[in-house]
Amino acid sequence: MAFPDRFSNLPDYAFPRLRALLSDITPGLAPGQAPMVLTIGEPRHPMPDFVGHIMADSLHELAKYPPNEGAPELLAAISGWLGRRYDLEVAPERLMVLNGTREGLFNAALALCPERKNGQRPVVLVPNPFYQVYAVAAAAVEAEAMFVPATPQTGNLPDYAALDPAVLDRVAVAYLCSPANPQGAVADRDYLETLVALAERHDFLIFADECYSEIWRDTPPPGALQVATAMGLPDRVVMFNSLSKRSNLPGLRSGFAAGGVAQIREMRRLRNYAGAPLPLPVQRVSTAAWADEAHVQASRALYQQKYRIADEVLADWPGYRPLQGGFFLWLPVADGEQAARTLWAQAGIQVLPGAYLSRAVDGVNPGAGFIRVALVADADQTRAALTRLRAVLLDGTGG
Repeated sequence: MAFPDRFSNLPDYAFPRLRALLSDITPGLAPGQAPMVLTIGEPRHPMPDFVGHIMADSLHELAKYPPNEGAPELLAAISGWLGRRYDLEVAPERLMVLNGTREGLFNAALALCPERKNGQRPVVLVPNPFYQVYAVAAAAVEAEAMFVPATPQTGNLPDYAALDPAVLDRVAVAYLCSPANPQGAVADRDYLETLVALAERHDFLIFADECYSEIWRDTPPPGALQVATAMGLPDRVVMFNSLSKRSNLPGLRSGFAAGGVAQIREMRRLRNYAGAPLPLPVQRVSTAAWADEAHVQASRALYQQKYRIADEVLADWPGYRPLQGGFFLWLPVADGEQAARTLWAQAGIQVLPGAYLSRAVDGVNPGAGFIRVALVADADQTRAALTRLRAVLLDGTGG
């Protein structure tokens, strides 16, 4: 049985493509060396130390159906965090707990993207490169996905304001990730104000993917909902965040969406039929995690240490841009697939070709000349991996 036509042009997911790309290569490792997998954005810093005992103490609650929108205590903890982090007052009816943000980023399109906009097929704006769920969500609602370059020339953020006003009038949803995956760029307040004003002028929603908001170099990134609220336009933004990166809990699958009352009501309504609420033990751990900042600060310091290591090892790499947020290096190379094959063959290092995170438009794939390198290992492993990577791709001295 074939997929529906609307999914027929979706490329294979990045990691199966990488396995196929490297399948004929034996990793080049010196005696005693282990492979270094720098592909997946899976945090490896310690989990908060309270996770285990809270989970154990609440196991009996697996015998209960959890509330669809989130337990009151968890919604209160998320609201409290939004107040401390962004000085926002967000009532529980403007919040919804998610099985990680991927669920929300997909289902929000199902719940909130209209079938027609101004009598035409709606457009969903997607930064290019991008987190692949954005494109799948657009396909699922049969909208026209428009892939907008987010390259060094645009500050690695999409220049939505440069689009034709006639196109913008058809836009129903614009996705934005800040700090950006994969480039690590941060949308500043001016950028966000411009985008919110554009959404108001052309009547579309902003889906703000802010999963990496707590991993930053010098200054906490502003939030899209924070900026929209200050402009008196909070209903223009639905923001998404999770504990995966913030609290090193990717396997907990715990996140949230925050937005206008009407938007969250529709997302909750869809979830009543087509979603799965978080088990109560997961919600209890999540409540504690959103209420605690000490573990977040400790983890952030470790990432900032790795930023400095990358700056030191790769300072003279042509086109190197120091990370401003998140934990991915977006390194320019002549050819991303060839670089990935060379690194695996000569140094036993796995990286992800940038083309696997992008879509070709008019024959040009903006990720083709990059590799994504995840800085998720500890500082010593990171230094060793980047030193070997540099030796192979820049110095030509092998692994």
